[in-house]
Amino acid sequence: MAEHRVRVTQDSASRWRRRAGEYETLAEALAAAEPGDTVTVRPGTFRENLVLDKPVTLVPAEGPGSVRIDPPSGVPLTVTAGATVRGLVIEGNDSSAPAVLVTGPDATPVLIGCRVETRSAAGVEITDGARPALSGCLVDNPAGLGIRLRGAGTAAAFEDCEVACAGQAGLAVLGGATAALQRCRLHHASGAGVLITDPGSAAELVACEIYEIRGSGVQAEAHADGRLTDCDIHRVTGNGLTLDSEAGLTLTGCRVHDLPENGADLRGRARLTLTNSTIRDFGRGALSVWDAGTTAVAESSEIHSSSGDYPALWVSDGARLTLTDCSLHDLPDALFVLDRESRATAKDCSFSRIRSSAVSVSGGATVALSGCRVQEAGTGLWFRDHGSGGLLTDCEISEVATGVIVTKGADPVLRDCTVRGSADAAVYVSAQGRGTFEDCRVSQGKGFGFHIIDGCRTALTRCRAEQNERAGFEFSEPGPVVEHCTSDDVAPAPTGGTLPTPRTAQLTSAAPPAAPALITAIPDCRPADEALAELDTLVGLATVKQEVRTLIDLISVGRRRRQAGLKAPSLRRHLVFTGAPGTGKTTVARLYGEILASLGVLQRGHLVEVARVDLVGEHIGSTAIRTAAAFDRARGGVLFIDEAYALAPEDGARDFGREAIDTLVKLMEDHRDEVVVIVAGYTQEMERFLGANPGVSSRFSRTVTFPDYTADELLEIARSQCAEHEYALAEATEGALLHHFAGLERGPGFGNGRTARQVFETMVERHAMRVAHLSDPSTEELQLLVPADLPGAGNP
Repeated sequence: MAEHRVRVTQDSASRWRRRAGEYETLAEALAAAEPGDTVTVRPGTFRENLVLDKPVTLVPAEGPGSVRIDPPSGVPLTVTAGATVRGLVIEGNDSSAPAVLVTGPDATPVLIGCRVETRSAAGVEITDGARPALSGCLVDNPAGLGIRLRGAGTAAAFEDCEVACAGQAGLAVLGGATAALQRCRLHHASGAGVLITDPGSAAELVACEIYEIRGSGVQAEAHADGRLTDCDIHRVTGNGLTLDSEAGLTLTGCRVHDLPENGADLRGRARLTLTNSTIRDFGRGALSVWDAGTTAVAESSEIHSSSGDYPALWVSDGARLTLTDCSLHDLPDALFVLDRESRATAKDCSFSRIRSSAVSVSGGATVALSGCRVQEAGTGLWFRDHGSGGLLTDCEISEVATGVIVTKGADPVLRDCTVRGSADAAVYVSAQGRGTFEDCRVSQGKGFGFHIIDGCRTALTRCRAEQNERAGFEFSEPGPVVEHCTSDDVAPAPTGGTLPTPRTAQLTSAAPPAAPALITAIPDCRPADEALAELDTLVGLATVKQEVRTLIDLISVGRRRRQAGLKAPSLRRHLVFTGAPGTGKTTVARLYGEILASLGVLQRGHLVEVARVDLVGEHIGSTAIRTAAAFDRARGGVLFIDEAYALAPEDGARDFGREAIDTLVKLMEDHRDEVVVIVAGYTQEMERFLGANPGVSSRFSRTVTFPDYTADELLEIARSQCAEHEYALAEATEGALLHHFAGLERGPGFGNGRTARQVFETMVERHAMRVAHLSDPSTEELQLLVPADLPGAGNP
């Protein structure tokens, strides 16, 4: 008698059924089983074609992998009901049939820990409205598809599953089906890792990995949609993502990398959205966006490290690209936009370490850039030909060969943009290029600031050129239209005389034969007396005012001695400001710079305020670069380093702050006449900073101490706030305020002037809450602050 190999256990509570049974074959056991029963299978290989058409549970008696289903032909396992299958190994070698078929609207099975090791048309096929759930399953099918879903209403959920090998696509979602994958891996497929096609088809992948694919990582087409979150796509032979014919993909927190082709290739009105994602190490482009109606949107994403020679972002044939808060770096070219109707929009993006052009616009395309930064590039922006242009606002270009190139009839508009530190021209216009530049500034270049040749009719309005080695403005012949532009290489006109012609060629206005336009000298700062008068109006700070006046007197007399042919004392203009926060250190530093500029000691007198976070980098070498960049921004003015002691922490043996101090000391020596450095912080901590480097204390020979404000001085600050904002203090309120300020705890967190301003703001808020309930408040009531408005005075 044959050994009974299959046991059926009755799990139902029905009293009218036989209790249990043992059977020689799976088919017999399944025929005898009823809904709710468990079919337990002893180890071995079964050459049967199983059909689960009732909600039973099928499990191996001795654990996963001990039972194999391997019929000579046909479908090894067909499921048409809500069955549960655990730990089986399904084989099969029929190239015309799937190894596992889940079909029909009643098919809602759960497959747990199963292995499909087959050479079939598909490892798992799900169709005709089936809705299975697979967990911890593996599919290995080198002869065909890994998993295929077909048909509207068909849906499947996969958790912790793996497609380890597929002769075609790893996962194919077709004909309106939907798939949801969590923590799955799809690899070693010979088609797309994931293929989504046909209207209504959709796939959602969370924390999945797609790799070692001979084709695209994800391919979406024919109106299908996909959504990927926290996924990795890498080491594929095609594109990371391929989209066509109105398909859409959304990636959030994903990583697409190590690709010989494109990170993503979009055509045929497809749509791609990237958020907090990265595309890197690609051989062709990061995003190639083609055709009218095709759109790509990237937000808070990073694109870097191209291994090829192609533009990272390619927008052509009328396509659209939108970038927000993205970083693009270490690329041959960053953004190419070409062909009429093509458009790229970028906001708050950075382009750095670009070997050739950061942004190139040609063929009538346009760009809209706002708040973008270009650093370390061959060319910052290149508008190449007729019809190419766009609008750029508040963009900064630095450390480039050429900042902006406009040629062959291109006509961009740049507003409030800056170009700094270009190796050649900051702005170069030639060959009938035009361009409108409004409120733009070019500085510290080794060539010309604005270099316009060929009689190009470029419009320059309120533009400013500073510290450009060859000249601020250079026009080879008439053509440019200039209005209210200034340059530091033009001498100011003598009193009562006319402005001399700059050393550039004559300029023409918009309609010849108008009088030639002229570039004027950069206006001087306001007189020193005006800045000193503002210093005197500051509340308190008597000793500080005296220190500053002493310094100004020494500098002023030194200038007069030199003019008289006498020796002038060598003054250390760099200062240490010590004291608590809110005592006016930044305000005094700003006025000090203005006064020095008015005396001719500094060229501009502007203030650049930085702290440790602006100077110290994350790796070796980056700190020196950041510190030098901050120093460059302060050229001609004051570099104010707040909480400078943070650069020299007590346990900072391996801290990069020391590198910032060392770099600063050298720059102060190399450019001693170009920048005044003021370091500020608490008195005791600043002593540690001054001892951090032997050269520091010698360069900061004068310390100005800012005392805490007294209660009377805080009251005076509150009065000035009231006057500025058109409020009034009742007499009782002044007394209450004085009492409030006198009782404040003056520990390390005491804010001095900031505290007074915060108290005033609180009083204004409480006043508003009180007066808002009055039906018809008088003008006096709208202005008067009363004791009840003070912080802690109870409900207003």
